[in-house]
Amino acid sequence: MGTNGSTMLEPLRQGLPPIDPSAVSSSASCALPARFDAVRGARHFTRSTLTSWSLGERFDDVALVVSELVTNALRHALPADAPHDRDAPVRLHLMRWTSRLVCAVRDPSDGAPAARPSDDFSAESGRGLFLVDSFADSWGWHPLAGTLHGKVVWALFRLQGE
Repeated sequence: MGTNGSTMLEPLRQGLPPIDPSAVSSSASCALPARFDAVRGARHFTRSTLTSWSLGERFDDVALVVSELVTNALRHALPADAPHDRDAPVRLHLMRWTSRLVCAVRDPSDGAPAARPSDDFSAESGRGLFLVDSFADSWGWHPLAGTLHGKVVWALFRLQGE
């Protein structure tokens, strides 16, 4: 399900938080199908990746953010007529530096993520980016350039020692 290597960072370099992408110590990526059960797969991928990086204690916060970013990509970034069995329109990237972790979700939409949380905190949806903002140290997004279409939404977590 995942791939490692700094080559996956190439389309993510522009617009990431101010960290030297060449200094990444570990990276992993997985393709996610256009199905809502892909969120469960993203959490599983996140758990196994964080465990392999000895960051298992960060799983709860990171998994919540990953779940929200992937759910938003599946719910808002895919065309309404996209077939649910379409091959991997969403991609999850996890990148670790010495003192930081970045979760980035790439999707095919050129539109900005809806940054305004719902005013109704009892609503079952509409709070995704509010939760991302609450649990991550920072987050942002940028459109992809070159031959790739869509955008990347990322969240940064400071690790111990920062």
